[in-house]
Amino acid sequence: MGPQKKSDKLKRLVAVQRHMERMAESDLGITAQRIEENARSMDTVMDAIGSLDPLHRLFAQNYADRFDRLSNTDKQLHGLQQVQEMKLMRERAKGDRLEENMKDARDHEERERDDDAIYDLIDLKFATPASSKLQE
Repeated sequence: MGPQKKSDKLKRLVAVQRHMERMAESDLGITAQRIEENARSMDTVMDAIGSLDPLHRLFAQNYADRFDRLSNTDKQLHGLQQVQEMKLMRERAKGDRLEENMKDARDHEERERDDDAIYDLIDLKFATPASSKLQE
């Protein structure tokens, strides 16, 4: 197996980095779902607290405690969401940078290949025979 080109190595790194980006997006999506579920639970508890049903009034303190826990969870989830958004932006920036480096390496390899082809043509055109007997 011949030597591997820099652009091929960078292409593999770009693929891995894009996968990391998709994983970060997935984590962010899961956190967003958890935030929505938590918000629905908070709404349900608030409806129960504000209800005129005598059964709900018996559990008002329990509902208040539950709402407090849900509020704390909401704060934690929003903090987690911010961290995950920053991670996603970092992963995306890394992928973009690697992709640009890959394109630059590919352009450089193509220029080098074209230059070598031109040098080969020049060598063929102006090459001197290896032996003076060939000129006779």
